[in-house]
Amino acid sequence: MRPSNRELNQMRDIVIETGVTRHAEGSCLIKIGDTHVLCTASLEERVPSFLRNSGLGWVTAEYGMLPRATHTRMRREAKNGQSGRTQEIQRLIGRSLRAGVDRSALGERQISIDCDVIQADGGTRCAAITGGWVALSLAVQKLMKAGDIQSHPLLDPVAAVSCGIYAGQAVLDLDYPEDSEAGVDGNFVMLGSGKIVEVQMSAEGSTFSRDQMGQLMDLAEAGISQLVEAQMAAIS
Repeated sequence: MRPSNRELNQMRDIVIETGVTRHAEGSCLIKIGDTHVLCTASLEERVPSFLRNSGLGWVTAEYGMLPRATHTRMRREAKNGQSGRTQEIQRLIGRSLRAGVDRSALGERQISIDCDVIQADGGTRCAAITGGWVALSLAVQKLMKAGDIQSHPLLDPVAAVSCGIYAGQAVLDLDYPEDSEAGVDGNFVMLGSGKIVEVQMSAEGSTFSRDQMGQLMDLAEAGISQLVEAQMAAIS
């Protein structure tokens, strides 16, 4: 029995609210159960120096947790004092979102995705990627509507979900009680077409078999399908 009483293959409730900030070109508040992440997309008519005169655009990301997003208060992280975990997560978000972007169609402009965890209950990086794509898509819609780009640069939705081995069973979408005790923990980033962008898996307390890895992949595919459905409903 899972602590939440969910079925092994059952996602937490998925809610995506769009247009939640006034100034950002794209924004959403994504809620995966009790994990809530504010995602904004900011458009800049410039690219990093290594891309100047290349004709290619860029998508990057920053990630952070509000001081009381967790059970106890954390100190705010200055950008030059970010933890290794924070840096690793924002790099993951950036490269995941770029996997679904035609950067030549985007042109020489940058879209920065800011993901701020308001409340954490497991799977914050996955929620950030999933919500980050929604914010990115809304920003691109504005570019298309203004006629600033001629062809749509988003090739495929990008979403992410966690899966793991909890109490000897393969389960979908780990919340904090499961994540903190899981024998195996994995994050799966995929395109809407089903192609894999990245898989992060590790044995936290026990090793796992190839069959179990296959079970987790099957669960991830099912979860990603539900997340993509929610993404498409949010941007429509």
